[in-house]
Amino acid sequence: MAAQGCLAANDWICGEYLRSRSQELTDATVEHLWITVASVVIGLVVAFPLALLARAKPAFAGAVLGLTTLLYTIPSLAMFSLLLPVFGLSSALVVTGLVLYSLTILVRNILAGLAAVPAEAREAARGMGYGPVRLLWEVELPLALPAVMAGLRIATVSTVALTTVGALVGKGGLGNLIDDGVQTTFKAQVLTASVLCVLLAVTADLLLLGIQRLLTPWTRTPKARDTIPETHSRERIPPAGHGAARLGARREEAHAVEGAN
Repeated sequence: MAAQGCLAANDWICGEYLRSRSQELTDATVEHLWITVASVVIGLVVAFPLALLARAKPAFAGAVLGLTTLLYTIPSLAMFSLLLPVFGLSSALVVTGLVLYSLTILVRNILAGLAAVPAEAREAARGMGYGPVRLLWEVELPLALPAVMAGLRIATVSTVALTTVGALVGKGGLGNLIDDGVQTTFKAQVLTASVLCVLLAVTADLLLLGIQRLLTPWTRTPKARDTIPETHSRERIPPAGHGAARLGARREEAHAVEGAN
């Protein structure tokens, strides 16, 4: 009775809401997840050639960075309104807007990662006969991965948050539940959908962090056991002055023997 009464009392925390609306929550979470994944993947596919263009043609770098930054400053309501005549009230409208928002983060981090590749590594690869394409895929991109993955994590977390704005056109995943809950002052729905949105963002960030650690093992801090051999070797070195003290003791013993004779 107490569990059922929490719905009637409109409590913030209500177990009965979770049981009675579990399918609705699942559907909203799945929609939120696929919109986020599609937006980030498409954004990465678009940002990569833009970053390569900006690096290869410095004359275009200012235009590319300026355009992506300008897109990021457009309010979401205005962005969706501008895209509405093209895509209508569809998921494609939300995905396209989120892709445009992700470009400024992804393009800048890809450029930063490629710029941080040591010149010595490039020269060594060229000396081994690497062409431009092989140099990019086998040398530059692996070394640029930490910066690229950092940008991908930021873009993913921000996209999880911005997906809720899709509720403006009825395609916001968990944002739909949050918006409906606010309109009807349904406290349990607002809190549950908000918590699920936060959990999605945290889970996505931790998952990408784990992938980053797997792909970039050279960035990990050396473990303690890696320093044990060095420590043991130091312990085997006699302390300073130990040899001289032993030699002095032997001389005193020789003098004592001579005096006794």
